Amino acid sequence: MQNKDEVKGKLDQVKGKIKQGVGDATGNERLHSEGVADEVSGDVQEGAGTVKRKVGEAVKDLGDRIKN
Repeated sequence: MQNKDEVKGKLDQVKGKIKQGVGDATGNERLHSEGVADEVSGDVQEGAGTVKRKVGEAVKDLGDRIKN
């Protein structure tokens, strides 16, 4: 199950792609650049969330193995 960082990262990626599209359609380079930045930020946040989730799962699995 995804954590809040992964979900927020995906939302930021989508927001960035929308801004890029609107910026391209309107010729607004600043909006396009903001979109690129939002998308990259979303990529990083999603990646960090994935790492946190996987580490948590590994710790839980290790704890379960120790109990048994």
